Amino acid sequence: MNPSNNPRSQKKVLYSASLGQFVEWYDFVIYAYSATIIAKLFFPTTDPATALLSAFAVYGVGFVMRPLGGFIFGSLGDRFGRKAVLSAIILMMGGATVGIGLLPTYAQIGIAAPILLVVLRLIQGLSASGETIGSNSFVAEHAPPGRRGLHVAFTYAFANLPPVAAALIILAVTSLLGSEVYENWGWRIPFLISGPLALVGLYIRNRVDESPAFEVARAKQEISTTPVSDAIRDQKKAMGFSFALAAFSSLTFYTLAGYFVSYLTVTVGMSRSDSLISNGIAMTVAFLTMIASGFVSDKVGRKPVMVVSLLFNAIVCVPAYMLAGEGTLFHAALAQSLLAIGMGSFAGPLGITLLELFPTRTRFSASAISYNLAYTIFGGTAPFVGTYLVLATQSRLAPAAYLAVVSIVVLCVTLFLPETSRRSLTD
Repeated sequence: MNPSNNPRSQKKVLYSASLGQFVEWYDFVIYAYSATIIAKLFFPTTDPATALLSAFAVYGVGFVMRPLGGFIFGSLGDRFGRKAVLSAIILMMGGATVGIGLLPTYAQIGIAAPILLVVLRLIQGLSASGETIGSNSFVAEHAPPGRRGLHVAFTYAFANLPPVAAALIILAVTSLLGSEVYENWGWRIPFLISGPLALVGLYIRNRVDESPAFEVARAKQEISTTPVSDAIRDQKKAMGFSFALAAFSSLTFYTLAGYFVSYLTVTVGMSRSDSLISNGIAMTVAFLTMIASGFVSDKVGRKPVMVVSLLFNAIVCVPAYMLAGEGTLFHAALAQSLLAIGMGSFAGPLGITLLELFPTRTRFSASAISYNLAYTIFGGTAPFVGTYLVLATQSRLAPAAYLAVVSIVVLCVTLFLPETSRRSLTD
């Protein structure tokens, strides 16, 4: 039996990819959730806002490596297969995150502390560059044609659960140790948890078969020896679409997962516990919305779902930020849930669309390069830009206006997007 038609094999692939997505983005999110503490320990200054901007700048540094990682892992994945690349990626991310958890502070080793922090963030960024596209490719190429949207959306949706898990872990550790002990050394525990998670993910990934679409291409001797240059030469237009779609996805995801907790605590003045709880609720909403919209995209197509979600986002951005400004747990949860519905309904069909735009021989490379470049420019800068806009304009709604403008621009691009749901992943 072809592995792609074997339900048991498909479940193993889904488990493998979902856990990989979870570990990869747990590692990224835990840094964002710890930004205020990292700012104090690694960037000591008399101005808390400046320290926070420094911490978010290092957060953005992790994204600098993503375009490079897209070239490296995309090429390796297209030339040698998806499975081995995904195993290496999860080990790199887990090791870098544990390293941050063990890192001495500025008070202990001086300027070496922020330098080492930057190095570990670069490693995290390099590994993250291959995870999403690699996992989604692996799942899509195993999935039945009529359920590709659902399968990839289910896997991709697990990127929304790390903020929930991270919030619960931080709240639990803080409650157990107390705020003072947590800020002293307890903050390291959530980072160290990444080690065992990565090892479990590696074990599961080593027990699944290589992508059937890649095996077909290899059997037909259609594997490209220069997938990166082939993609850049032959698929510029498709990579342009991929970049635009990923730009919006990255901005909305990292606005919620990387910025909103700090926005609520620093700008709105909410307690850290209420900020984490409301954010966890919103990310759970995003998880469910992504799966639902992926399922719908198998029925009506990818493009209609994304167009509607972009319209929704453009409409709700400013009202959502106004609600969050009320400063209560209820209003914060409602505001973020509106943003999460917009993000999730777009991201559900996005994952599979980024793959259906490209042929097997360059799928990993073309998608990873355009996707990671967009994530570097828009996702990596989301917390920094949000914080800067509030400081520069003295308006709590400035980040909302930025998000609304990007929504409208990407909507205009999406209107010209070809429908991809009926395309073959092997022909």
